[in-house]
Amino acid sequence: EGDVICVFSQYGEVVNINLVRDKKTGKSKGFCFLCYEDQRSTILAVDNFNGIKIKGRTIRVDHVANYRPPKDSDDLDDITKALHAKGCGVKTPPHSSSDSLSEDDDVPVKKQKGEGCS
Repeated sequence: EGDVICVFSQYGEVVNINLVRDKKTGKSKGFCFLCYEDQRSTILAVDNFNGIKIKGRTIRVDHVANYRPPKDSDDLDDITKALHAKGCGVKTPPHSSSDSLSEDDDVPVKKQKGEGCS
């Protein structure tokens, strides 16, 4: 978990990480969900990390639109519970009049998903 945060933090502050593990063995399943403080950091990480090799493994980094927290979320700390409740990442700023979308259109805020995390 610390290694993933260390690598991904070069593009921004990581506010939450969910390294998915096997319930029986506790071993990593090989992927994780990562949330940055700033949406721009997410975009940079996806653009720069997707397809690179880390420790001999090619990783896939992408956005996830509908992140669902783990089912065993009772033992999460208050900060993580708040992130799950309000969503992860910052909301996009209001559209200017030059944008093609109207003010009423909802733009989903995406979270980063980093696959191949160790």
